[in-house]
Amino acid sequence: MEDVQLSCQENICGTYARLPVVFERGQGIRLWDQAGKEYLDFLAGIAVCNLGHCHPELTKVMCRQADTLVHVSNLFYTRPQVELAAELTRLSFADKVFFSNSGAEANEAAIKLARKYSKDRYGAGRFHMITMKDSFHGRTLATLSATGQEKIHKGFEPLVGGFSFVDFNSIEAVEKAITDRTCAVMVEPIQGEGGINFPAAGYLDELKTLCRKYDLLLIFDEVQVGMGRTGTLFAYEQEGITPDIMTLAKALGNGLPIGAMLATNEVAQAFVPGSHATTFGGTPLVTSVARRTLELISAAPFLDRVKQVGEYFMARLEDLRSQHGLIKEVRGRGLMIGMELEIPGAQVVQKCLEKGFIINCTHDTVLRFVPPLIVQEQEIDRLIQVLDEVLKEVNK
Repeated sequence: MEDVQLSCQENICGTYARLPVVFERGQGIRLWDQAGKEYLDFLAGIAVCNLGHCHPELTKVMCRQADTLVHVSNLFYTRPQVELAAELTRLSFADKVFFSNSGAEANEAAIKLARKYSKDRYGAGRFHMITMKDSFHGRTLATLSATGQEKIHKGFEPLVGGFSFVDFNSIEAVEKAITDRTCAVMVEPIQGEGGINFPAAGYLDELKTLCRKYDLLLIFDEVQVGMGRTGTLFAYEQEGITPDIMTLAKALGNGLPIGAMLATNEVAQAFVPGSHATTFGGTPLVTSVARRTLELISAAPFLDRVKQVGEYFMARLEDLRSQHGLIKEVRGRGLMIGMELEIPGAQVVQKCLEKGFIINCTHDTVLRFVPPLIVQEQEIDRLIQVLDEVLKEVNK
C-alpha cells in the first residue's frame, strides 16, 4: 500500500485527500482491498454504481460491445447511442438528448443551450442565470462559476460572469434576482454536495410558475439525484412538474463515464451543427451499457424496492438519532439520505472505514448515504450497528 501511495503522490495531481485504502475488487455492494479486507459500500462511487459493482449483466454487455465496436466519433451514426437516446426521451419529458462524458460537461451543455436559445429568441443581452446557494454543478470554469459555494470558487477568480446565487427554497429571492438579462434558473431538485438539502413543499412547482411568468428556462441538475436514486427514475417525477432542460450523469453508466443533457424540442433546436460537440460523448461502448442500466433501473418493481428500502434505512437512522445527541437531523428520499451531526463528520467517516464501512461526509457535518440501490435491510442493519459504536466512541 505504501508503494501505491508514494507512486500516487509522485505522479498524480494532489486534488484529492485520499483515504488510506487500495481497492482491487468489487461485487454488488461489497469492495475488497489489496489485503483482502471486505467493505460494505454505502457511497457507490458517489451515487454512481446504483446497480452495484461489476453487475454481471452489465459486464456481459460491456465485453460484447468491446469486442464489436468501441469508438468511431459523432461524425457517424451508431445504434447503441441512438437506442439509448430513444429510451431516455421515451421515459422522460424530453425530446432530444446530447451526450457527454460527465455531469460537469452535461451542465456545460445546459448552460450553453440556455444562452444560445435565449440569444436566438431575444437577442444578445439575455444570458444571466440564477442558481442556488450551496448548489454544486461541476468543476469546469463555467460550472464552478454556476456553483453557489465560495469554497469551490476560491483560487479560480475571475469567474465566468452571468451567474447570481440566491437562497434555496426562497421563491422571493429568485424573483428579486430576475432582471431583463435573465434567461434561466438552474437548480438541483435535491442538493447533494451542499448537504442533502430538500425542497420545501411546492417550491419547485412555484419555481416553474415563476419561470413561466418571466419566460425563463427551468434547468434541473439531476446528475446526483436521477437514475432511481430517490425512488423514481427522475427526481422531478415526485414533484409533478417538468423542466425545460435536465442533466444526468453518474449512475447512467453505472461506473462508465457518461453524461446526458435532455431538452424539449423547442429549446433543443438552438443547437445546430457546429454549435456544440464532444469527441467521446456517447460512444458505442458506454451507451450500450447505459441503455441496459436504464432498463434495469426504470423497472417499476426495482423502483418500488428502492422506496421500501429507503424508508427502512430512514427509520433505522431515526432510531439511532433518538439515542445520540450528536445527531441533529436525518433527512432523505429513497436512497439519498443525509444525517446531520452537531460535530464535523470526518472522524466518523474514518472510523467507519476502519470497521469496513464506506460512507461520506459533505458540507462538513452531514454524513451522506448513497449506497447501491440493491442494498439489503440486513446490510443496513450492520451499518447502523457500526454507526452506533462509532458515535459512542466519538462522544467519549
